[in-house]
Amino acid sequence: MWRQVYDPFGNGLVSTLAACLPIVTLLGLIAFTKTKAHVAALIALTVAFGVAVFGFTMPWKMGVRAAVLGGLTGLFPIGWIVLNVIFLHRLTVENGSFAILQKSIAGVTSDRRLQLLLVAFCFGAFFEGAAGFGTPVAVTGAILIGLGFSPLAASGLSLIANTAPVAYGALGTPIVTLGAVTGLDPIALGAMAGRQLPFFSVLVPFWLIVVFAGFKGMLEIWPAVLVAGVAFAAPQFLVSNYHGPWLVDVVASLVSMGCLVLFLRVWSPARIWTNPSLVGRTDVSVSSAALVTARGEANPPGRGVAQVSATDRGAVAKAWVPWIILCVCVFVWGTESFKKPVNALYFPKFPIEGLHNLIQKVPPVVPKETLEAAVFNFNILTMTGTAILLAAVVSGFVMGYGPWQMLKSYGRTLFVVRNSLITIAAMLALGTLTRYSGVDATLGLTFAQAGFFYPFFAALLGWLGVALTGSDTASNVLFGGLQKVSAEQLGLSPILMAATNSSGGVMGKMIDAQSIVVASTATNWFGHEGVILRFVFWHSIALASLVGGLVMLQAYVSPFTKMVIH
Repeated sequence: MWRQVYDPFGNGLVSTLAACLPIVTLLGLIAFTKTKAHVAALIALTVAFGVAVFGFTMPWKMGVRAAVLGGLTGLFPIGWIVLNVIFLHRLTVENGSFAILQKSIAGVTSDRRLQLLLVAFCFGAFFEGAAGFGTPVAVTGAILIGLGFSPLAASGLSLIANTAPVAYGALGTPIVTLGAVTGLDPIALGAMAGRQLPFFSVLVPFWLIVVFAGFKGMLEIWPAVLVAGVAFAAPQFLVSNYHGPWLVDVVASLVSMGCLVLFLRVWSPARIWTNPSLVGRTDVSVSSAALVTARGEANPPGRGVAQVSATDRGAVAKAWVPWIILCVCVFVWGTESFKKPVNALYFPKFPIEGLHNLIQKVPPVVPKETLEAAVFNFNILTMTGTAILLAAVVSGFVMGYGPWQMLKSYGRTLFVVRNSLITIAAMLALGTLTRYSGVDATLGLTFAQAGFFYPFFAALLGWLGVALTGSDTASNVLFGGLQKVSAEQLGLSPILMAATNSSGGVMGKMIDAQSIVVASTATNWFGHEGVILRFVFWHSIALASLVGGLVMLQAYVSPFTKMVIH
């Protein structure tokens, strides 16, 4: 048995600086050096191991086991999602159906700004709500790069768009988990988050377009941006407050997408924006036909492009079939009515010997001493990645592929994403190691000492949790209890502070290292993670700070205090 130590050096500042070393190493190597992401992740993991063992007194065997657990968790489910999304995308590119899909989207609007709203914000929110765990960035990044957006625009803007929906991702998993960790009512927590995030559901689409096309470019399409944002925010508030956290994103994304498409039938901008790059930049765009294969050669032209006009409704319908199958599979896989009976058939759980229930979390991180479970849940049948693989295989047969062709394509895809999988595994190993060693908790306790300004820093604590772990759910597990305890000590609403952990956390999603790797892989831009990180970092900080400002108002200033659930 080992008890976590949160101030191993007997000096809060020194302990905090030591706790910062792994994440500073990781982000520093990615952002400011030419170190490849998978190498940077392995170096940072080594630093984290040294800090945990030599600084925070964690037994080295426990450290190794925690890293192994994290690596496995990185591959399943996150790496499993990335691999299979890229596999599906490559099938549609090689077949030529993706080129037709591109033209069908252009048939709705040829304006790049509006395409960005439809794909990154609306379509991405659906996948966040249905699946989460990297799926929306993987899917929307691949679609945007196929539509001809520059790699930085496709990857960076997919990350920025995937913010406001995250707290209700995977059918409300972060909120439900937060309720389980804190003992608070998940319905109340979801409702409280639903009184914070709708403000940002309206703001983020405007932010997204300003980043892409500049302020003047946004003003040219502000009615459409407003429609997309309000049509998402309104059902987000209503469903979260009058139903629950489970279907918030799914309903809101479908309403937003439907309203935007209908609006574009009666309205169009005076000027069509065709530049696929970020305003003020000259990044080279990459069409789907130019995506490289594992051998570095251009993909062959699609078989269907030359023979079928994009205006042929039958061809367009066939081009959408793989993505419709994907939506259906992912949604079904996310429902409890599917998960429960299938998990009953096969759901092995592997307690990590020498780690499981052998580490104690202690106050003030938790109200009372708590044993940390360490179990690898291999629910392969109900993982989102399995749903995506099934969708890819079914779609492959529909598109005319044979089993051997798909098997060879899968092998090529695995080779293409090999470094991405290593990176994701190493980053999750780092995050899991810092969690079990108490390094993360030390950083959290530093934020918790903010006193009157704690509501502001509570949002940044959630942001930090997601930046470290790559998951709003994991951040809620990590800091949810601390948020509740701190709120009770300061006389604040525990529901407000716990929900803030999730709401603030969504803004950290764009800078967590594994999301950046997912984005770079989906856009065929692996090796440019530093460019992506530098691009999104300050947007992440600014949006998280705005969440903190809103929470300060809700904590202390009328009439915002009337929004708080006690």
